[in-house]
Amino acid sequence: MYAQDSPNEEQWQESARRADELSQHLQGFVAPLLQALDVRLDKRLVRTFFGTLEAMVRLRNRHLGLLLSELGGVLLSPQHAPAGTKRLSNLLRSRRWQASLIASFLWRGAERRVEELEQAGEPVLAVWDESCLEEPESIALEGLCAVRSTKAARLKHIRPGFYNPPGGRPVFVPGLHWLGVLVVGYQGPLTVAAMRWWSSRGIQASDARTQEKALLSDCVQAWGQRVLHLFDRGFAGSPWTCALLEQGARFVIRWNKKYDLVDGQGRRACPGRLSGRYRSWDYRQLRDIRRHCWRKTGVVALPVTLPEGAGPLWLVVSRPQNRPPWYLLTNEPITEVGEAWRIVLAYARRWQIEWCWRYSKSELAMESPRLRFRENREKLLLMVTLVYAFLLSLLVPTLKDLCRWLLRRWCPRTGQHCAQAAIPLYRIRAALAALWSEHRPPILSFENPG
Repeated sequence: MYAQDSPNEEQWQESARRADELSQHLQGFVAPLLQALDVRLDKRLVRTFFGTLEAMVRLRNRHLGLLLSELGGVLLSPQHAPAGTKRLSNLLRSRRWQASLIASFLWRGAERRVEELEQAGEPVLAVWDESCLEEPESIALEGLCAVRSTKAARLKHIRPGFYNPPGGRPVFVPGLHWLGVLVVGYQGPLTVAAMRWWSSRGIQASDARTQEKALLSDCVQAWGQRVLHLFDRGFAGSPWTCALLEQGARFVIRWNKKYDLVDGQGRRACPGRLSGRYRSWDYRQLRDIRRHCWRKTGVVALPVTLPEGAGPLWLVVSRPQNRPPWYLLTNEPITEVGEAWRIVLAYARRWQIEWCWRYSKSELAMESPRLRFRENREKLLLMVTLVYAFLLSLLVPTLKDLCRWLLRRWCPRTGQHCAQAAIPLYRIRAALAALWSEHRPPILSFENPG
């Protein structure tokens, strides 16, 4: 374990009390969902559901983290792993509940977060992005389709001092397409709004545009003009921009430098040519969170339209020192330099979803399930998404002292990187896993499951 080798009785009792406190926090976090499941399922299955969430926190293995046989051993004990696996299989196979129950719970949590940010007077941002779940060695699982392997792309990167880098066309492997939306402010942790997995093959085959438009319609219907939607270059293009304008959504898209726009004088060219004749309006020192340095950054904005005539739109150009510029297309009116900076700072928050993909795949093992049927697999993926949302809920200011104790006692680390981490989510999960492995949480009680 991570704690001291010989903790005294007082420390042991404090750890046991904190373990129960964190278990109660998880129970309170998922209380509405447990109540909904209690109406539909046997109480034993609801206990299995809650126990599986705790087991997912405790089992830290990128390649085996969501295997039912491994989770079953953590759910009960290694000696009773087959029984635990059977309980978990019964839960996932049950037709009396659907994955949409968890999806609705996450959506309601995002709506509450939107309201909290509005009451605090902070701008509300909805960050969109696409990724994929790779199952490179699986061909029998239901609903898999061909996805471009990001792992293979990383391995093919040229590295200084190494020779004969592989080339050729992109590598495609079996997997699922993944679309996610997060709710964030200019500061603070993120909130998971929606996670959807879809396939381009099989009975329920779909395509990216259909899934995106369906999710956009849900967002606009729920949030209207209260939220500013952020998109990376994968969404750039006239079809998606026109869809956003038709829905009446406020948006910022990082525009592809090769895609043409039309400026106020009717000149059609790529964004670099249109903005190259304008000097920056203002300069600031902005933090590059990827490379951990400060960069002098300029900003300028100009009115534009799409080549098809859709608009009016604004092109905001961010010019970081020694880095390629950002071309940000938005339908937010830009009348002064402060509004241009607001767009740049809002788009900088889009990097939160990249951390989400990394954490989900590496720390939460979301590419490890081997469930044959699609509905069962989606239930398991949404359950681990629920665990991710719970870990994010520990980052609120009211639990700051609890997190400090947790890190200091059960996951102590030295080194500048660990000390300066703004959101030590990896360490929090490691500390919580160690704490709950040493002090098993009590069994869920049903006198008052909420």
